[in-house]
Amino acid sequence: MALFRRKAFALGCFAASLLSTTNRTRHTLGRLPSLIKRNWISLSVSGGLCAVPFVQDTVSHEALIRRASSLVTDSANTYLSQTTLALVDSLSEYINAVHTLITLHRSYVANINKLNPTQENTIWQMIVSKRQEIIDRRNDWKKFETSWLTAVDLSELAAEAAFNAGADQPSAAAQTNLQMAQFQVEQVQQQSREAEKELKNSKAEDSERLQISLTSATQEEEEIPEAYLRED
Repeated sequence: MALFRRKAFALGCFAASLLSTTNRTRHTLGRLPSLIKRNWISLSVSGGLCAVPFVQDTVSHEALIRRASSLVTDSANTYLSQTTLALVDSLSEYINAVHTLITLHRSYVANINKLNPTQENTIWQMIVSKRQEIIDRRNDWKKFETSWLTAVDLSELAAEAAFNAGADQPSAAAQTNLQMAQFQVEQVQQQSREAEKELKNSKAEDSERLQISLTSATQEEEEIPEAYLRED
């Protein structure tokens, strides 16, 4: 009988504990929709989850959209800033390489008769190396230019979205940053066009090696007297 009473008491305790746990679970589950509504708005797109937190139930959809548009302009400004820096730097390096090649080529042409074979070979190898660098630099700035143009489009869209959402200050900031980026790029692009024009006129990028022609001409001049001597 004592054993039966202990088992009944244990069963009663287990049942009470289960009922208490069930009640707490129901209470938590009952509060869950309001908690989610109060703290997060979640949107699932293609398996991804994007959440925009807010504090009070009274925040309107317009305010949330305005805040989201401000975040978009911040991201667009960052992307534009990075791509502008990459494009300007790559164009500057390209311009420097072009000017260096032009200087080397002019020196090579002007002093070709004063150079010994070793000096001529050294300068010519420098010219060949600089030509390859120009090709690489040109490919770099064209790649960065593509990214920069994409950043410009994103900035324009972000500024328009912020303006339509009523976020006037982020919209104005995005437009100002866009104008500054375009001005900086236009300046260095103008310098690049001038350098390319000078490069084309100098023919430094596609001229042939001069020492070979001079050597051939010297050999022909030396062979002519020997021919006259044989005829005599």
